[in-house]
Amino acid sequence: MVIAQSKLTAQGQISVPAEVRKRLGVGPGSTLEWDEQGDQVVVRRAGRYTWEDVRRALFPGKVPSKPPADVKEGIRAYIRKRHARR
Repeated sequence: MVIAQSKLTAQGQISVPAEVRKRLGVGPGSTLEWDEQGDQVVVRRAGRYTWEDVRRALFPGKVPSKPPADVKEGIRAYIRKRHARR
């Protein structure tokens, strides 16, 4: 399904269509990332990684040992213990 189309200028620039800007929640000064996945190019806001993206980058082909909620709670417990007043 095609959302919108853009033309490439002679300088290699494109305009991001309004529909795409609204869906991505971007505006002037926003940074976009371009990623190749197979035979497709994916555009997304920079700095917006899901737990799955991080897991795939760190542990390709492996299953995470704990779900993200358990990891977050473990970090909270460690910080509380480490920085507790004595």
